[in-house]
Order: sequence, then C-alpha cells, then structure tokens
Amino acid sequence: MPNTLYTGDLPDSFDAGDAVAIDTEAMGLRFGRDRLCLVQISTGDGSASFVQIRREQSKAPNLQKILENRSILKIFHFARFDVALLYQTFGVLASPVYCTKIASKIARTYTNQHGLSALVAELLNLEISKEKQSSDWGLGELSEDQLQYAANDVLYLHRIRSLLDRMLEREGRADLAASCFEFLPTRAKLDIGGWPEDIFAH
Repeated sequence: MPNTLYTGDLPDSFDAGDAVAIDTEAMGLRFGRDRLCLVQISTGDGSASFVQIRREQSKAPNLQKILENRSILKIFHFARFDVALLYQTFGVLASPVYCTKIASKIARTYTNQHGLSALVAELLNLEISKEKQSSDWGLGELSEDQLQYAANDVLYLHRIRSLLDRMLEREGRADLAASCFEFLPTRAKLDIGGWPEDIFAH
C-alpha cells in the first residue's frame, strides 16, 4: 500500500485499529531545545502515514486522540524518547505503550544488540538502512530517502512485537515487561522535567 504524507495532523478518517506503530523525527535529541518535525504511523498494513509538524505547532487533534485513546496500543522502539517528545510538543502522554527496545532487552538477554536494525535482521531476516538517521528533518520538503527511512522505523514494529511477546511468555518475563511499559509515561515526564537518569539511585 502507498505511504501518505500529511501536514499538521492526521485526517479525521484515519483508523488506527487496536494497535498502531509510532515513531518520531526531531531536530536533535535534547528536550527543550530540539523540536518535533515528523511523526510516522503504521497500522500494520504494510504502509506508513507521515505527519509533518510545523515549527511552533502545539496541536494535532486527530493525532492527540490516538495518543490518548486507551483502547489503542501505541508501539514504539525506544518509547522513552518518543513519548517524551510527543508530550513536550502536544502536552499529551501516550498510553498504553509498548516498547520493542525494552521488550528486546528483557527477552533477548543473550545479546546486547537491541537496536531496531538488529531486531529486524534477527527476527525478520531483513536489512534496513539507518543512513538517513542524521539528517535535516526540519526541511519543508523531505526527500524520498528520508521518508523511506522514516517508514522503516514503523513498518516492522507490529511483527517484532508479536515475536518478542512469544519470547517474553516463553521465558516467564511478560509481566516484568508490562510493568516497564506502564512506567514509561512517568519516565517521559521525568525526562521533560530534567530529573536524573536513574531516579532510583542512592
């Protein structure tokens, strides 16, 4: 199915189903300084939708409805950053969330390779390029290479989640992972508030 680019928000007719994969691109990785530029979303149908966020934009009602809807699971890879960036931009905490990076760290303890490209390679036997990870996402017109890179960050998350869930169940770690996912919105608020990396340290 074709990918679709929107400016400012998703259309009213967008149907997220019961689970949607979400990722973000920003001008950098520092909260308070770097702005959100792009939100990419996939419903697991093999296509991605992109929402280009304008400078100083603070509302995207249709996107916010999805983030707030507790009947829709939001699947991220490294949810801690994405949830915080969306909260910084729109004042909305995504919930409930699933993080494939955390799931991988809890399930795949035989490796220290938990990046998305490593998961796609091992679990799906595919290769994705991370070449455009560092590029100018604030451009008014994004390149096809940028959009393909952005799409790759969400197109595989539904399948990866399913495979990681099987591993978590098999190893008796599903409840532990679920508890970590529940904490992620709070961790995002701590990050935006400037609290230290390990809030539980002595």
